[in-house]
Amino acid sequence: MSADESHDYDLMVIGSGPGGQKAAIAAAKLGKRVAIADRGHMMGGVCVNTGTIPSKTLREAVLYLSGFSQREMYGASYRVKSEITIDDLLARTHHVIGRETEIVRNQLLRNHVDILTGTARFTDPHTVLVEGAGRGDHNRVTAAHVVIATGTRPARPDTVAFDGERVVDSDQVLQLGRVPGSMVVVGAGVIGIEYASMFAALGTRVTVVEKREGMLGFCDPEVVESLKFHLRDSAVTFRFGEEVSSVEVNGRGTVTSLASGKKIPADMVMYSAGRQGMTEELGLDAAGVVADDRGRIQVDKQFRTSVEHIAAVGDVIGFPALASTSMDQGRLAAYHLFGEPVRELHELQPIGIYTIPEISFCGRTEAELTAAAVPYETGLARYRELARGAIVGDSYGMLKLLVSPDDHTLLGVHVFGTNATDLVHIGQAIMGCGGSVDYLVDTVLNYPTLSEAYKVAALDATNKIRALEAVERGDQV
Repeated sequence: MSADESHDYDLMVIGSGPGGQKAAIAAAKLGKRVAIADRGHMMGGVCVNTGTIPSKTLREAVLYLSGFSQREMYGASYRVKSEITIDDLLARTHHVIGRETEIVRNQLLRNHVDILTGTARFTDPHTVLVEGAGRGDHNRVTAAHVVIATGTRPARPDTVAFDGERVVDSDQVLQLGRVPGSMVVVGAGVIGIEYASMFAALGTRVTVVEKREGMLGFCDPEVVESLKFHLRDSAVTFRFGEEVSSVEVNGRGTVTSLASGKKIPADMVMYSAGRQGMTEELGLDAAGVVADDRGRIQVDKQFRTSVEHIAAVGDVIGFPALASTSMDQGRLAAYHLFGEPVRELHELQPIGIYTIPEISFCGRTEAELTAAAVPYETGLARYRELARGAIVGDSYGMLKLLVSPDDHTLLGVHVFGTNATDLVHIGQAIMGCGGSVDYLVDTVLNYPTLSEAYKVAALDATNKIRALEAVERGDQV
C-alpha cells in the first residue's frame, strides 16, 4: 500500500511517449499508485504517432517499394512497384502505429496504470487537471510526485506560412496526399537529412538548404562525406551556407528564395528547423517550474526540476532527445523520486541516424581524439570486401574502428551502410566491458555476415599498430 494516502496518486505522468511509459511502469512495479495522461490520439507519444516509429516505418516502405537495396544487383532502374503512391507508403506506417499504440496501452493497463485521456495542466504543484475533448470529460487529480514527459513538436518560424500541403513541417510529411516530384528541405539536421534521403530514394529531386557550412557535425567527417556522395548520386543538391529569405506558393508549386539571390522551384518545401518543447499548455507557472525560450525544462542528474517532487524526462529536457535514452531516463526518474537505489546510465550510448544509407556510431570521433591529444590508430573495413556485402548488394558500406595504440582498447566505432544501427552494438558492448581490439582479432564471427567487418577492421588496425612498433624498435623491413 502507498505511503502517502493524502493524494489520489503517488505518481502522475504527463505524456505517454517512451519516457512517460517507462516512468509509469517503473513506479507501478514498485507498488505505487500511478496515472498517466495524454491526448487520446497520441497514445505512445510523438515517438509512436509522428516521430520515430512512423518515420522509420516509412523508411522501410521506401526501401522495399523503391527496390533501393537491390539496385546494385538488378540495375538502377529496378523497382518493386513502378508507380509508388503515398497510400502505398503510408499503409505500412498506419499498420505499425496501430499495433504499437495497442502495445503501449496494454503494457500500462497490465501494470494497473490508470490512463486519463486529455490535455493536462497544473493548477498547483500537486494538482493536475486533465481535460478531454468530450463534454464534461475532465479529471482533477492530486499526486505526490509528477513526471513531465510531454516531448517536442517541430519548431515553426513565424515568417513561414505552413499549409500542410505545399509548405510542411516534419510531422505533416506523414499526411501528404502524394509523392512530390521535387522538394526543398530547409535544415540539414538529423530529421531533415533522413527525410531528404527517403524522398531521394523515391526519385524526388531534393534540394537541401542549410545555413551552416556543413551537416551532421557531430559525426565522423569521412562517414558524412560518404553520405553526401551517395545523396548527390541520388540527385540531391546541397546549398550550404545559405539562408531562406522567403517561400512563395501558388497553384503550380513553390519558389524558395535564398538570401544570396538564388531561387529554387519545387512542388513542396519541408522545414526541419529544430524542435520546440511542448510545455506551453502545461501551466508550469502554477507548479513553479520554468521552461526556456524553446520550451525545454532544465533538470539535475536525477531528472528533478527546480521543484523537488516534479521530474522531467525525454525530449522536453533536450539533448540527446532519443527514444532509447528517454526510456531509461523515465525509469531512473521514477526510482529517484521514490528513493529507490539505482545504477546510473552508462555514459557510452550509441547514436543512430536512419538516412539511406544509415549511420551509427558509439564512442569518440577522430576530431575529438585529436583535440584531446589522445593517440589512436584507425582500422577500416569496407562492405565490398565482405561476402555478405556482395550478397545484400551493398558495396559502399564501411566500418571504422578507432583504437588506442598503447593498450589496444576501442575508442570509437563508426558504421555507414546496411544495418549500421544494429552493427554498432557489437562495438558498444566491447567498449562498455573494457575489451580490446585483440578480442576481435582472436574471436570467430559467423560467415558470411556484415559483422565480419569488425574482424577485418580489427586486423587492419592491429597491422598498423604492429608496423609502428616495428619501426620504433628499429626492426629490419
